[in-house]
Parts: sequence; structure tokens; C-alpha cells
Amino acid sequence: MLSPLLRAPAQGRLLAELLLHPERESTLTELARRTGDPIGTVLREVDRLSASELVLDRKVGQARLVQANIDHPLAAPLTQIMMTTYGAVPALREALTKVPGVQAAYVFGSWAARASGEPGPFPKDVDVLVVGEPDRLSVFDAAAAAERLIGRPVNPTVVSVERWANGEDGFVQTVRNGPLVPIDLEEGL
Repeated sequence: MLSPLLRAPAQGRLLAELLLHPERESTLTELARRTGDPIGTVLREVDRLSASELVLDRKVGQARLVQANIDHPLAAPLTQIMMTTYGAVPALREALTKVPGVQAAYVFGSWAARASGEPGPFPKDVDVLVVGEPDRLSVFDAAAAAERLIGRPVNPTVVSVERWANGEDGFVQTVRNGPLVPIDLEEGL
């Protein structure tokens, strides 16, 4: 796990999405898509967080809108913990959605291994695979922006769509055979 302080990784992903973007109200469906967790899991976690007043929620028609409660005494310290632990994916999503030519992106390596539940020390860096034909300098600038937010080095690697789809070279095979955390680029932050 990325944070032994939390009950479950889903809790960390949800807290990261909410606390790292306190200005944004999100529906449960949007949160489920961004975290990659089932809607039922998101609902249970939101109910727990709402009961503790770490998040604020309101109904608009059939939709339940959820937002971080930045006035809660734990909001600031939890935000720092979430940024350091689960903040890589939201920070990379925000940075990479601004780079034209990026078709897909994945976190791999030790950070992905910890996020997938493999035991080991806390990752010292974040490895990100960018698939597409983006301007490489723009990718490195995006990685630097994410790095400033999460306080960990971000190491981007760019591969073409053809190289990724072909999957025959050693690097691509190694990345594909290890844990991968997809970065949903459909919606920026």
C-alpha cells in the first residue's frame, strides 16, 4: 500500500481526488471513474467521510455532489499525506491532459507496485509511460509540474502507439508484465 495509515487503497484514491481539488464538486459516478473503483465502494467511502464531515455533500436532483471540507481540522494534514502518497495519478492526469499528442499514460514501477498492493518500501520516484506522439519537451515539463506537486521525482518515458501496440521490445514487455496504473486522460482536473 502507498499509505499504511489508511484502511484501504480505495480510501486513499478517493481522498486524493477530493482533497487535492477542494474547489471541485463531483458526482459519485465521476469519482468512481477517476479512482477506478466500483460505485458501491465510492458510495461507502463517501458515506464514511461525510459522517466525519471531511467531505460535504448535497443533492441536486438525483445527483449527489461531493466536495472536500477544507475547514475540517484534518483537511490540511490529510491533503499533504494524500499528495505524497496517492497524488501521483491526479497530478499526472492534470499535467498530461494539457499535452497534445498523448494517447494514453500509465504509472509503472515501484509506485504502481505499491498501489497494486505489492509489499515494499515507499517509492522514491514515480515512473510514467506516455503513449503517443507528443512533443517530448512538453512531456518533461508536465512531469516537472507533477513532481512539484507530489514532492517525488517523476520519470517519463515516451513510446509510440505502434511500439506500445506491437509490444515486442524488451522495455515494453517488461512494463506490460508489471503492475500498471492507467491515468484517465479523458477528463483533466
